Order: sequence, then structure tokens, then C-alpha cells
Amino acid sequence: MKHRILVLGAGYAGVGLAGSLARRLHPAETEITLVNAEPDFVERIRLHQLAVGRDLPRRDLADVFAGTGVRVRIARVTAVDPERRTVAVHDDEAADELAYDTLVYALGSTADDGGVPGVGEHAFDIAGRASALRLREHLAGLGPGSDVLVAGGGLTGIEAATEIAETRPELEVALATRGEIGDWLAPKARRHLQRALDRLGVAVREHTPIERVEAERAVAADGTSLPAAATVWAAGFAVHSIAAAGGLEVADTGRIVADRTLRSVSHPEVYALGDSVHVIGENGRPLPMSCASAGFTRIQAADSIAARLTGRRVPTAKLRYVGNNIGLGRRDAVFQVVGSDLRPKSWCIRGRKAVALKNLVYRGTAWNATHPTAGPPQRRRRLAASDRTTAVAA
Repeated sequence: MKHRILVLGAGYAGVGLAGSLARRLHPAETEITLVNAEPDFVERIRLHQLAVGRDLPRRDLADVFAGTGVRVRIARVTAVDPERRTVAVHDDEAADELAYDTLVYALGSTADDGGVPGVGEHAFDIAGRASALRLREHLAGLGPGSDVLVAGGGLTGIEAATEIAETRPELEVALATRGEIGDWLAPKARRHLQRALDRLGVAVREHTPIERVEAERAVAADGTSLPAAATVWAAGFAVHSIAAAGGLEVADTGRIVADRTLRSVSHPEVYALGDSVHVIGENGRPLPMSCASAGFTRIQAADSIAARLTGRRVPTAKLRYVGNNIGLGRRDAVFQVVGSDLRPKSWCIRGRKAVALKNLVYRGTAWNATHPTAGPPQRRRRLAASDRTTAVAA
């Protein structure tokens, strides 16, 4: 029987992982199935652009994986049973159950409401394509002078606020953050960020955690009322509860606890990557949820699975960041270089050079997603009978 590899999620991590394994493992010995709720690959790092009216290219997963040997199943994952090695899914027609020998869990994350009342009913987010399109429709209906509040001063909040302010200068855009804006940046980068926010007319409200969201306003912890015809929630991300409900060992964030090769510490036939994994990076801290983490963990997981299925030594790739790349509208950006401890270096890239770098990242991630089996020439390795037995039992 073929070794069945089931990949859950077709984001940056899942798409790249499935393609890499298809390139490296022999189709006569392995069967790779990619499960995703949507038929298209979604460029999540560009959803703030989609929300303000820019049309992003649509990339059908069936076309992306045509001829690769990877089977694409459009369905929503509803449960994982690692004891029986099955995954429950549901599509437009019926429920189904998929069996696996190796499971790759890459379901990503969604917006985290933080338990704040009213977020689910009244706020918008850009954590997914559907929610970004919902915000897009709402913004299109706002007239001049309407108030837009972005809650959250991290990378997502900054990029959302600056993109909205630049594209719709007739709106009154404010950004509320718990701490100080850009307080993780070095002085040069932080000054550039502040100048960009001033230039675009974004009113920054520091030390203003949001306690409640209503239809036409948000209320801060100190009781301040912030008018908002649209509240964009960008205060963090959370993972799905499917892994924890299935009995996989998870951290307090709900992310699957994995060893350095991205293997679940409780169920070694399961690998976790992207936003779904709790793994310690080079700096001794868990990798944060980000596109960069998706790239690092995709490479490591592909190496780990391919090595174990072909009887080779498992290599370890470095899980290390080099910097934060922050878009400040379409014509400005800042790239903050960081050290191994994630602390900012004294220098940064600003303005047009940073924009060019940001666009390079956009093009690179999109190209990797649409060419999942591209890579250096690599002879496919057949599994010897002893290797196959070891891999299935592991």
C-alpha cells in the first residue's frame, strides 16, 4: 500500500510542503492529499490590499497542483482523531472521513477577539479572504468624513491603517494600541513609522486597549468613546481548537507542541507547521505566527518527512528571523533588521528600497505558491521495504 500523507490547509506552509514532498517522494510509494476549505490559494499577507479595493490574482489550487500528483480535496476540516489516524471533513455535499499514515497539520489561524464583547458582532478583520471582502464592501459604502478605527498596533494593524488611509484619504482613520506604536522598533525605524502615520493622517491613540465594540463606536478601558463607522480588529491571532479537541498535546495558545523536527511530541505521525505549531526557535522562544514562520517550518517539515520516509538522517534548518518588513501604504515601507534574540538592530531600510523589498516578498511568496514543486534538481527516492515499514510505524 502507498504511504498516505494528508496535508491540512493550503496556506503558505501547506502549499509549499505538499509541493516539496511531491517533488522528493516517488508517486508509486506515496499518496499526497491536500485538504483546504477554499478552492483558491489566498495571499494572506496582502488581504489588507484586498480590503481597500485592490483585486488580487486568483490561483485555483486544482490548476496549481495539476500534473504534480498531489490530490486536492476542497472541504472543511471538522475533527482530527490521531488515535485512529483519521480526519473528519465536510464539503458542500456531505461529511467524509480521510485516513492517513502521516498527517501534516497546517490549518493556520484566525482573528483573536480576545474575549472582547462585540467584536464578533460588530468588528471586521482581515485574517481571511471572506472577512477581507466583507470589510471591503463595508468601506465602499462609507462616505467622506466617516470614522474608521483599527484596533491593534502590530504589523497587521499598521498595514491596515496605512493602506486604508492612503487609499481613502477622505475617511478619518485612527489606530488604537495597548502600548506605544512601534515600540519594538529601533529609533530610526520608529521615527519613519511615525512620520508615515502623520503624513497619511492616521490618528494614533496609544495606551488605549479596547474594552467593548459597538455598532458605531468602540469603548476603551478608561471609558473613552471612539467613534467608528467601521472597527477593524487586528489585535492578534488565534488557532482553531481542532488539534486540542482531538487529543494532540498543545500549548496554552492551542498550538501543537512539536520537537525541533516539527513532529508532535504526543503523536509522532503528526507534523505541525505555520501558525499551528508551538516550536522553539533559535532564540529559545516559540516562533511567532507569521508568514516567515510558515516558510521556516515548511522547509523543516518537508526535510523531516522526506528523510524519515527514505531512511536518511533528518536535517535541521535554522528557525531564525532577520527582520520585520512593514508596508506603509503602496509607496512607503520600513524594514527593521533584528538579531537572533529578535531585538532590533540599529539600522533599517526605509522608503522606496523597503517598498522594493516588500514587493519582492509578495512576488516571491506568490511564485512559490503557484510553483509548489519547483526547486533544485533532486532525484526521487524510492522507499525500500524496510524504510516503508519504519516510516509507517513511526
